[in-house]
Amino acid sequence: MADILILTTGGTIDKLYFDALSEYQIGDSVVARLLAVARSALEVRVVELMRKDSLELTDEDRAAIAQAVRDAPEDRIVITHGTDTMTDTAAALKDIPGKRVALLGALAPARFAESDAAFNLGMAFATVQVAAEPGVWIAMNGTVFAAGSVRKDRSRNSFVPI
Repeated sequence: MADILILTTGGTIDKLYFDALSEYQIGDSVVARLLAVARSALEVRVVELMRKDSLELTDEDRAAIAQAVRDAPEDRIVITHGTDTMTDTAAALKDIPGKRVALLGALAPARFAESDAAFNLGMAFATVQVAAEPGVWIAMNGTVFAAGSVRKDRSRNSFVPI
C-alpha cells in the first residue's frame, strides 16, 4: 500500500493552452513530475479518475470521486481538482469515515513558470500527513481550510473563510 493516494480529476493544474485566445485542453497529469522535482520520499499511487474542468463535473462525477476515496486502501488521499467547484466536491466527501483527504488546485497551470501548483501540492501532502483526525480539507493559497468553511473569492482570486 502506498503512503498517499493521489486522485487526479483535471482542472487548471493540468491544463495545456494552445493560443492567445486561451483555448485549452486538460492534458496528462503533472503530479508525478512535480513530486520528482520536489524529491518527495513518500511512496505514492496516482490514479487518474477524469480529465475535466471542475465546472463540467456532475453529481455522478462527484459520486465516482467519493467511491474512489471509500474504496482506497490508503487512508491519506490527495485530490487534484479545479478550483471553481472544489468546495462542492469537498462537501461530497466530508462524511466518508477514516480518511484524511486534501483537495488542491492551481490558479495557473503547473506547466507555467509562475504557477502555485507545486506549493499547493506540498500543502496538501503535509495536510494529510499531520492531520490528527480523519477529515476533508482544501489546501490552497498557503492555507488549509476544513471542508465547509471556505469559498472561492473570484474577485481576490483566492480561497477565503466563510
